[in-house]
Parts: sequence; structure tokens; C-alpha cells
Amino acid sequence: MTTRIALAQYPIDFLGDWLHFERKLTEWVNEAVGEGAELLVFPEYGAMELASLFEPDVYGDLKRQIEAMQALLPDYRALYRRLAAEHSVYILAGSFPVRVGEEYRNRAYFYGPEGEGYQEKLIMTRFERERWGISPGDRMRVFETRFGRVGVTICYDSEFPLLARAQVEAGADLILAPSCTDSDAGYYRVRIGAQARALENQCYVAQSPTVGRAEWSEAVDINTGAAGVYGPVDSEAYSNGIVAMGKYDAAQWLYADLDLERVHHLREHGQVLNYHDWPRQSGWRLEPVPL
Repeated sequence: MTTRIALAQYPIDFLGDWLHFERKLTEWVNEAVGEGAELLVFPEYGAMELASLFEPDVYGDLKRQIEAMQALLPDYRALYRRLAAEHSVYILAGSFPVRVGEEYRNRAYFYGPEGEGYQEKLIMTRFERERWGISPGDRMRVFETRFGRVGVTICYDSEFPLLARAQVEAGADLILAPSCTDSDAGYYRVRIGAQARALENQCYVAQSPTVGRAEWSEAVDINTGAAGVYGPVDSEAYSNGIVAMGKYDAAQWLYADLDLERVHHLREHGQVLNYHDWPRQSGWRLEPVPL
């Protein structure tokens, strides 16, 4: 049994008003649902285009924009919740800088037909920490869906193997990696991390990026990358580990049909057994050798 997922290569637009955003998101979701997608993934900081609803002195200021955006959060969540329920699909929303007490956290809400949860980013980039004042979350989650457990590692988090490993050991066979990068190097760091996590855990990892220019924004002015779905590297599956790849920097959906049972088969019968051999990394003694 396969599950069709849709990864958004999502453009950051200047919206002007809330109705523009509502129409845009509804059209994107309708398109993916029309193609049979059961799980839709939007990128890290996809919500930042909402800052364009404010005056230039607000959206041009890194900290004032996220303060102002808090007033839009209830409507943002309600729109995603309605679309997931209406179409009976799962949607990972574009992540949103959410106020938690006296700090802001990079939070991606995950919606199902009847419920919702969220994953916060756990390791901040220098930009988030030093210039934007975004703080890390404090827990990792896995989400129960009708086709199995799903984990989320937001952008930079995908570059740290123990985070994804915790999700996989908790039963996740699919990890979503929403991203927002402003250079080829940034995109490839996340992509390489995603491919490495798929290799070492013998699971699927799916990346969804922001794309395009938003020169009005101090936060997400340049966006580059391509969506990708990566899987176990094995002769029975994908010899190069690539399940599907989007067109670089294009605004589009990328679709992939995933057989999650294949993950379990390869972990037991693959050419190599990376998932089971993970514990073999420990227990060695390191000795310096003078030459």
C-alpha cells in the first residue's frame, strides 16, 4: 500500500491582505488534493509572508514583524485546521515564530483530519539566534497518522543525526524536513543532512523549501532550493537514494508515492543493515598512534 505525499516548493509572496493568503493557500491545497495527495508539506517559515500584511516599518524590522504576526496566529491555525478536515488529509503547515512566554519559537503545526500537534525547531542557526532572537524548543515528537508514525526535523535540525534517530526509534518511518535557505550552500546542507538521515535510518526523509525572492522582507528575502524525497540506498529500492526531486527554485508541488512497508523490509533484508547496526558505533576505544 502506498501513500502519496506532496512537498511544496513554496513562494514567499507579498500578500496585501488576509483574503489573498487564504485564496493562495486554499488553491495550493486543492491542487495537491486533486492529485491524490494524503500528506501535504509546507516549508519552514512559510508563514513569514504574512508580515506583508503590515506597514513597511513593521515588516522591515526583524523583531517587530514577529511581534505583529502573533495576532494572525489564531486565523492561520484555523485555516489549516479547516483545510485538513475538509479534505481528510494531513498537512504540515509552514512554520510560524510563536510567542511562548517571553520568547519566540519556530513552530510547525501538524494537522490531521481530526486533530493537531506541533514540532518546534530544537537547534537554532546563527541568524535565528543572533539576529532574530528565536529560541529552541525542548522536546521531540512523533505523530500518529493513518499510514504510520511521522517525525519532523525543521531545516537545521535535519543536520543532526541523534534528533532523527530518536524519532525513528519511536516508530517514525517518514521524517519531514521543512526548510528555508537563502543560498545553494544552505540548501545543500539540509539536503545532504536529509539524505544522510535516510541512509543511516533506512527510512524516508522529505524536504520542502521556500523559493523565490521577497525583497520586501528582512527575514526571508532570498529563498532557494528544491523539494526532494530521499530513501534507503539499496539495490531493491533507490540505488542513489533519491525517490523524487523537484525543479530547482520553481514554485510547484513535488509528488511521491511511498511504500512505507518497504522500509521495514529493507531493515531486515537489505544489502546492508544501517538501522540495526547503529549501536555498533559505540563501545570502541580510541588510541592515538604516534608516527
